[in-house]
Amino acid sequence: MIIARTDAQIGVAKPLFSYRKYWPQRFGIAPFLPMSRAEMDALGWDSCDVILVTGDAYIDHPSFGMALVGRLLEAQGFRVGIISQPDWLSAEAFRTLGKPNLFFGVTAGNMDSMVNRYTSDRKIRSDDAYTPNAEPNRRPDRAVVVYAQRCREAFPEANVVIGSIEASLRRIAHYDYWSDKVRRSVLPDSKADMLIFGSAERAIVALAHRLAAGEEIAGICDLRGTAFMVPRGWMPGDDWSEIDSTDVDEPGPLIRHADPYAIEPETGKKAGKEAVCAFSAPSGPTPDMRSQVINFQSPTRMPRLDRARTVIRLPSYEQVVGDPVLYAHASRTFHIESNPGNARALVQAHGARDVWLNPPPLPLTTPEMDGVFAAPFQRKPHPAYGEAKIPAFEMIRFSINIMRGCFGGCTFCSITEHEGRIIQSRSEQSILNEIEEIRDKTPGFTGTISDLGGPTANMYRLACKDSKIESSCRRLSCVFPGICENLNTDHAPLIQLYRKARAIKGVKRVLIGSGLRYDLAVRSPEYVKELVMHHVGGYLKIAPEHTEAGPLAHMMKPSISSYDTFKTMFEKFSNEAGKEQYLIPYFIAAHPGTTDLDMLNLALWLKQNNFRLDQVQTFLPTPMAIATAMYHTQRNPLKKVTRHSEVVETVRASRQRRLHKAFLRYHDPENWPLLRDALKQLGRADLIGNGKKHLIPAFQPAGTGLRYQEHRHPKVSPRSGARFPEKTVRKR
Repeated sequence: MIIARTDAQIGVAKPLFSYRKYWPQRFGIAPFLPMSRAEMDALGWDSCDVILVTGDAYIDHPSFGMALVGRLLEAQGFRVGIISQPDWLSAEAFRTLGKPNLFFGVTAGNMDSMVNRYTSDRKIRSDDAYTPNAEPNRRPDRAVVVYAQRCREAFPEANVVIGSIEASLRRIAHYDYWSDKVRRSVLPDSKADMLIFGSAERAIVALAHRLAAGEEIAGICDLRGTAFMVPRGWMPGDDWSEIDSTDVDEPGPLIRHADPYAIEPETGKKAGKEAVCAFSAPSGPTPDMRSQVINFQSPTRMPRLDRARTVIRLPSYEQVVGDPVLYAHASRTFHIESNPGNARALVQAHGARDVWLNPPPLPLTTPEMDGVFAAPFQRKPHPAYGEAKIPAFEMIRFSINIMRGCFGGCTFCSITEHEGRIIQSRSEQSILNEIEEIRDKTPGFTGTISDLGGPTANMYRLACKDSKIESSCRRLSCVFPGICENLNTDHAPLIQLYRKARAIKGVKRVLIGSGLRYDLAVRSPEYVKELVMHHVGGYLKIAPEHTEAGPLAHMMKPSISSYDTFKTMFEKFSNEAGKEQYLIPYFIAAHPGTTDLDMLNLALWLKQNNFRLDQVQTFLPTPMAIATAMYHTQRNPLKKVTRHSEVVETVRASRQRRLHKAFLRYHDPENWPLLRDALKQLGRADLIGNGKKHLIPAFQPAGTGLRYQEHRHPKVSPRSGARFPEKTVRKR
């Protein structure tokens, strides 16, 4: 089968709403995407073109992935059904809507199913915010794998496509915290035909139209943002080149390897040949299916390769399972190949087959973002749930997503692995229209918009000053170790948006609930003043995460001095406004690169600043995050990885994790026995006493300290830990 090279492969995206609508568009818009055959019959449908399977309750609101994707496909003319939180113990629930004409789209929901179900201490949660009445246990562990297998069991001939954050974060071999081992890519485990990673709009719309036009899914191998299984050694065409990055540099004779960490993008002649799609070929590789594997064994100048037709071979699953250094090396290579402007394809062997990853999707333009959010959402749960309360909906029902993506690059966060580092912003008018829609359509609206935000509240319309620089950049963060000189940090568009939003008739207050990037905010005192005087409801969330240089460097977070600068501005403008307002700082315990002494110093800082944290966050290693690679390998992928590279201090033992958490709650009598032991071991017994200079008292109130005793005496069952990632704070 011959496939011409598409625009998406060379960095030019087909406009999202330029496709000719599919013929079922004549049925019109569904009030809600149907969840039953009765609803399909009422719409006049005999079948669904696409069926989305999700681990969340179906809420027809743009903050929920299944609604966003479903309404987008509906706008393209497709009939879309929803199977929400199905009983996964048999395939029967997956037959509810019949066989989809095009594909099943499988997602675990807005959250990774393992993060959703377990705390950072691996204890099962007692509730689920994405389920009616917060009922727990309505989704399986590793829901994407289970749901995909059940779809395949229900209809063996149906196409199965997996996506969402759970699939995105498991698209290559990855460390799994809950089983404490390296697991395979989710693709071979799920038996899916294709994985769509990152923001899925471009890929899923193109896929649907091409399947509707009669193409076989096995022949669609050129969509950005997709991954699939291929025979070992497969290439899209004979003009492709492979860079072998399956090992790290070793002492010995000079061997000129192609550098997968190279900052400067390689260039070459523009390729325009037809490519052979391997899926129609025999199961084993043949000479015309693969191109030359570049093997630089001499000190001669390396040839320049066309990046658009170059794939980097990562260490195989079998290699990274047994070699932490190669795992860290693969993690670094993977993250550097994440800029859509210069990323190359990646391939990783899993046994006799390869997982092939095309470059990340190209970001949506502002008009495209506006179109996605302009769909006719009902902005409420499906009527099937009756009067049941769904906590996740209650939290966001009056909030608005104004952008996506994050260029902060925090190593513990998975946003960049999923949404990318390039900010995709909606237009001002699109956002204002949604505020009016909330005012007019959402029951219970009293005049307060609870949030105008996204992954980060104040990255709206911030971007590189030069698109050419942006497309060639290989940095993992635009703001670490300092703010890049090429980054536009102008907050004027956001200030204007805030002012227009609160001027809308019927709107009394517009609050900012998303986390704030304070090192950017201090670049614009006018923004901080606008924020503090008009958009803080008494408390503002902010995330210094730590105070010490070591942990902050491993987190890729700014120094605590940036927090101090912002705090000074915050208090100044609060006083000018005559308001009593407080910052809510977020901190992480037990992050890689953190020592016991670092946590002690953080506790002393908290005491000095009169902070008493009620609930705290212990580091949770999520799949594919850089900090997770540090946790698993004790190596630092932020630097070149070798056999002798930096060893990272890692907190793995449960007692030490409890200790780091206890330092954040130094004021809790339950933690005092554990802290006393630790302070003595650290040579800081001088901090034990009953004076103001002491961290914890020498006395122990009756009936407290029991949790510490329970951990010391295993016969007593320990209590559940604090829920991750919720955190609150109060000032003394």
